[in-house]
Amino acid sequence: MAAAEKPYAGLRVGVKNGGCAGQEYVFEYADKTEPLDEIVVDKGVTILIEPKAILFLIGSSIDYETDRLSSKFVFHNPNETDACGCGESVTIVPAGETSSP
Repeated sequence: MAAAEKPYAGLRVGVKNGGCAGQEYVFEYADKTEPLDEIVVDKGVTILIEPKAILFLIGSSIDYETDRLSSKFVFHNPNETDACGCGESVTIVPAGETSSP
């Protein structure tokens, strides 16, 4: 974001339906803060969480990892119950929701 052509309010994070496991994490630069965004500031980074994603992301952390083949954001989400083999999509249960046996 420091190298962006214009200033941004932060990085907006959300969840959308898609992929073989059912859901995908989404990121985008945010021009402004929306009224219902959850705002988290950590290590100088402003994260704006979309309102519909809050229950899916409670307790999550995001890391940026670089290895020999890629550089990417990695979610550590306690609400994630499954992921596809390619790692692009996940199954997430909203926080506080339990499944019946």
